[in-house]
Amino acid sequence: MAETEVIVSDAGASAKTPDPSLITTTHIIYGLHALSILIGLTSAITVVGAFVFGIPSIIAVVVNYVNQPNARGTFLESHFRWQIRTFWYALMWILIGIVLFLTIIGIPIAWIVIVGAGIWVIYRIARGWLTLQDGKPMVL
Repeated sequence: MAETEVIVSDAGASAKTPDPSLITTTHIIYGLHALSILIGLTSAITVVGAFVFGIPSIIAVVVNYVNQPNARGTFLESHFRWQIRTFWYALMWILIGIVLFLTIIGIPIAWIVIVGAGIWVIYRIARGWLTLQDGKPMVL
């Protein structure tokens, strides 16, 4: 398949046109993350807890890392980076929440951190998926 050059308006640099199957894969990754969020919203676990420790998100991050080399030079590269960073920062926030929770005095702050991280995860996945629908790169 021949690769064509397109101008990415946000970055001002040229980029390859991604393979349509890679675009589908990126949608599937956002869908897996959204499934983890839904599990967190409808169960006893927190949104960020389901996002970080849920099987769908873990599968999504593995697929991210496996397909990341294929996305290099395309607008999807920014989406892969966005998804990977969302996962790792969510893990960092949940670990901070756990440490605060263990201090007993920090329990109210821990809940604020965990709820805030859940809202942040929902925002990141929704914003990323909507931007992908528009065929645009994520502005990092």
